[in-house]
Amino acid sequence: MKRMRIALALLFLLGSFSVSASELDDAEALVQPGLPTAHFNLGSSYYSGKGTPQNYKEALKWFKASAEKGNSNAQRALAVMYYRGEGITQDYREAAKWFVVSAEQGNEGAQYYLGVIHYEGEGTPQDYKTAHMWWNLAAANGHEGAKTNRDKVAEMMTPADISEAQQMAADWVKAHP
Repeated sequence: MKRMRIALALLFLLGSFSVSASELDDAEALVQPGLPTAHFNLGSSYYSGKGTPQNYKEALKWFKASAEKGNSNAQRALAVMYYRGEGITQDYREAAKWFVVSAEQGNEGAQYYLGVIHYEGEGTPQDYKTAHMWWNLAAANGHEGAKTNRDKVAEMMTPADISEAQQMAADWVKAHP
């Protein structure tokens, strides 16, 4: 438990100060057996380059470790990396898989990206109803950009399609309490 507190403290400091490579190695050694949140925080440091040089391959490694343990923010971050091709070959299907896993936990950022994927037809057939559904869910969870996108895609849909998309969102909420 003491090692975990030290690791979390080091990870907090990584976001605030620049650290040496040996200090970063010490932090990594402490979080190896750690919690998914610690893995996510370390991945975030590598992804953003705060406290350490930006390194997408390391970010991917730590996000994946956290994502596989159920951290929805790490699942979304891993999906974003696949979606953008950062540190790995771009793969819309793998991105969609991780976005869905994260969205099922109520992650509004993942729900937003699923709207984008369905709107653009990236790795899946273009589907405005499904895009509307995901943006509606993300908007209900507080994502501001989703509200704008939902309203724009609604302008391209028939009233019947909008009603169906709203029902899809309501059904999704019932299935994911």
